[in-house]
Order: sequence, then structure tokens, then C-alpha cells
Amino acid sequence: MSAESRRIQKISAHAGPVPGVGTDREEKVAKLIDVSTCIGCKACEVACQEWNDLPFAETTFQNDLQTMQDTSWNVWTLVKMDEMERDDGTLQWLMRKHGCMHCADPGCLAACPAEGAIVQYENGIVDFDHDKCIGCQYCTIGCPFNVPKFNPKSKKVFKCTLCADRVEHGLEPACIKSCPTGCLQFGAKEEMLHVAHKRAEQLREHFGYKNAGVYDPPGVGGTGVIYVLHDVTAPETYGGLPKDPHIPAAVGLWKGPLKWLGGLAIFGGLIGMIAHFFLFGPKDDPGEEEHGRPEKPQ
Repeated sequence: MSAESRRIQKISAHAGPVPGVGTDREEKVAKLIDVSTCIGCKACEVACQEWNDLPFAETTFQNDLQTMQDTSWNVWTLVKMDEMERDDGTLQWLMRKHGCMHCADPGCLAACPAEGAIVQYENGIVDFDHDKCIGCQYCTIGCPFNVPKFNPKSKKVFKCTLCADRVEHGLEPACIKSCPTGCLQFGAKEEMLHVAHKRAEQLREHFGYKNAGVYDPPGVGGTGVIYVLHDVTAPETYGGLPKDPHIPAAVGLWKGPLKWLGGLAIFGGLIGMIAHFFLFGPKDDPGEEEHGRPEKPQ
């Protein structure tokens, strides 16, 4: 990858065209997470913290092996762990690396009212510009995966950037560099989908997981993070991964019809004010009628 990979495809709250659209771009990239080979070592969690220079969050024991219950403004990567009972009565660990999905149609970007605060590069990575973030937290409402988190001290919102700073220099994200089992892979989206489908086929044919498949939800246009799941028909069992994620209807409503209706209401009020002025003249002060008009100075 080169600096070309950080050319912008979409900008939050930007009505006009994106500068430079139409020229050659880098290929779409994706992170592949094969949950069947994850051992829950949490090396990805530590690598993410270290590379992004994030302060470590305090953890509390929740009677399980998961680091904490969810991501936060300073925890962008979290291995979620769930126990599931198989049909034969044995237990199975379902472990999933949780973070930003880098949707092709990002709900966070669609909801953001601050121009340029959220950008989507041509390689598919969705990134935040914190200098332009106004802390409104609308992006947290727009995300169907509940990923962006607000920092009450800085009044900014944070999430995984897929190590855009590393990718533009031809490096893989820090979490992938740290993975000891090959559970995490990174490359062109088409290549990662090919690898993922081959792995899912192996799980179905040789390991007895008849519902194994690839999680790349079409409701958000596909994602820059794809999963190989033992059972793609029940993604909710993997730490609450939504089965059919979509941008919340409220985002489309207030950024679409309600926005236009608000504009029409303002325009209508302006027209009414002008019409009243010409039809009835300026409104008199009732105090002048009671006490008489003040005499003009000589």
C-alpha cells in the first residue's frame, strides 16, 4: 500500500463531490478473522493498545476469561468469549475478536453532522479526524455494531482505525502482526473472501460444522472485517454479532425527510414574516398606545 490508500472516498456531512474522485485508487482491503483457530491469547488486544498508544483501562473480574464486557474509548480491540453447549452435551468456547467492522456503507459516517470528522478511504478503511469531531455522539447511534465509544474528558469519539497509518506504508495492522495462530489475516478484500470461503468449506466437509460460513453482511454493503464462523446462521452466539445489521432507520429519517422538513419550516417562517410585514406593516409597541407616542426632539 502507498499514500494513495488514504485518498478519501466519503466524507461525513459533505454535500459536494469528494476532491479527486475518478482517478485510480488502491484495492479494497479486509481483515479476515477465523474464529475456529482463535485461542483467546489476547495478543491482538495488547498489540492494539501498544501501537495506538492507548492508556490501559482498568479491568474488573467478571467470573469469566474476557478482559472486559465491551470496548471503550481506549479499548479498540476485545476478544469476546462465550461458552456454548454442543448437541452431545460437551462445551465449546466461541471466541471472537471484536472491533470496528469498517462497513462499506458506514452508519457512523452517515449519522455524523460534522464535515470531515469521519472519512472513508478508497481502500475501505473508515477513520476519524478528531480535530473535526464535535462530540455529538451521533456516530454511536448510527453504528449497528455498537463500536464507537465516547471519551467524556476529551469530548471525542474513538474506534479502531484498522491501523491506517501502518497500511499506507505497506504494513499489516498491529493486531494481525501479533497473532500466533494465523487466526487473523490481512489483504485485498477479494483474496480474503476466497481464503474465508475455502476455510468454511473445510469446516463443513472435514470437521462436521455443517453451518460453517463467511460473515460479510450485505445490509451494510459488506464489511472490511470478515469472519469465518462455525455456525454462520447464528452469529449472535459469538458475543452478540448482529445477524442482519443495517444502518438504523432513525439516521436515514433525520438526515433525510426530517432535515428537508426542517429546512422547509425555516423557509416557510421567513416567507410568513416577510408577507406579514408587507400586508400589515411593522408591529406597533402596545406601550405607545397607552402612554402616547413620545414627542420628537426639536
